[in-house]
Amino acid sequence: MRLFFLFFLALLPAAGAGQPNVILFVTDDQSPVAGCYGNSVIQTPHLDALAKEGTMFTQVFATTASCSASRSVILSGLHNHFNGQYGHTHHFHKFESFAAMKAFALPQLMAQAGYRTVQIGKLHVAPESVFHFDQYLKGNARNATQMAEACQPVFEEKSDQPFFLYFATSDPHRGGGKDKTFPGKHKPDRFGNLPDKKEYPGVKEVFYDPEKVIVPGFLPDTPESRAEIANYYQSCSRIDQGLGRLIELLKENGKWDNTVIIFTADHGMAFPGAKTTVYEAGLRVPFIVRDPRATKKGMTSEAMLSHADITPTILDLAGALNQKKTAPAKPLSFEKGGVGENPGKAPRKYHGRSWLPILTETNPKGWDEISASHTFHEIQMYYPMRVIRDRKYKLIWNIAYRQPYPFASDLWVAATWQAQWEKGKDADYGGRTVDSYINRPQFEFFDIASDPNESRNLAGDPAHAEVLAKYKDRLKAEQKRTGDPWIMKWEYE
Repeated sequence: MRLFFLFFLALLPAAGAGQPNVILFVTDDQSPVAGCYGNSVIQTPHLDALAKEGTMFTQVFATTASCSASRSVILSGLHNHFNGQYGHTHHFHKFESFAAMKAFALPQLMAQAGYRTVQIGKLHVAPESVFHFDQYLKGNARNATQMAEACQPVFEEKSDQPFFLYFATSDPHRGGGKDKTFPGKHKPDRFGNLPDKKEYPGVKEVFYDPEKVIVPGFLPDTPESRAEIANYYQSCSRIDQGLGRLIELLKENGKWDNTVIIFTADHGMAFPGAKTTVYEAGLRVPFIVRDPRATKKGMTSEAMLSHADITPTILDLAGALNQKKTAPAKPLSFEKGGVGENPGKAPRKYHGRSWLPILTETNPKGWDEISASHTFHEIQMYYPMRVIRDRKYKLIWNIAYRQPYPFASDLWVAATWQAQWEKGKDADYGGRTVDSYINRPQFEFFDIASDPNESRNLAGDPAHAEVLAKYKDRLKAEQKRTGDPWIMKWEYE
């Protein structure tokens, strides 16, 4: 009898059997600017190779173009207007998610599913009791190659448990000072690049000629803009080298064939017109998934995905998602809070859904709409915006439209902006004027299919009044579905 019992135990799956390792690689302020996305100038060979190994999604959107708020959605599957992370968490900004979000937040649910959970680089969400990882690695978030080296002990560890690694860079965020070699008055930001063409340890920096970069349509084609784009490209290429080293280490340690890699960014590039806006340049992000178990490689998918879909998908990979309810198989308990504390409303289902079933489909049905929700960036930047977008139209509701659009501190001083600002309110700024960028109407309604640069606002066009009304109703329905408190503004604003 004892021998039969031991034989029976041997047939049971080991802890973690069938569960792949998962790496969620999130960069900071990166648009889908890469070779695989059609940019012929920037050098991203490792990301391009990853796309050939998996699926490259071309229609993926952050829910908000603000760092902390976006990351809270990535790690919870819940819009930030519901989870409470309305804006930045660091310093005096002090926004953080409600305690109740622990029930649905990704890191501890992965631990419950049998994973070793590891974080390195930029976390930028709070509180730790909601977004807790088992292990926090130290690494220079401006040097993804060094970060990759710091992860080697995770890959070397002899364990029956799979790992979930949240790998988040600070590149290509603005910072590190100004490029003083620029001849003009407004010095471009270095985007984390070292001065005087110095290199980070283990990195072979790629330098770009400003005359050869590709200026996107939402930016003015000026010397300042080109110089900043060149620095941005360099920062992105540094990330790419880190991705390459991470993949090398996975292969060296025998983890490559059982590791899913999801590569994305928290939101679009740190330029006025992108970051902190809900325009396309702010919301569109790179999104490449390599699942070694997938039957097809080198796929390109047109499915419209949202960052709210990441958490439910990763739980699906781990076998920890209740498919019927679109909720965790086993939600976690959370502290109710003391006197005067608000733990938030307990979530019932994710705002997103798993895209695992459509990973190798080019144009799956039912993936044709996304929504976005921005409220704060820095605490002084109250400017709530709500978005509903499908393949034909995009509606933006600027709830605080009576006030000027507020700038993030680093975007206000950006050379790209300041060079146009000093020219006056009628100066061109990527198809808009400086004044129209700052002073926005209550509604912006674009035929996004024919006007991808969002240059013709149809909200005041009588010919579009009926369809505009329908999209307003759809936006209200989405706000109701996701528990958005700002839905009240339809009644009293």
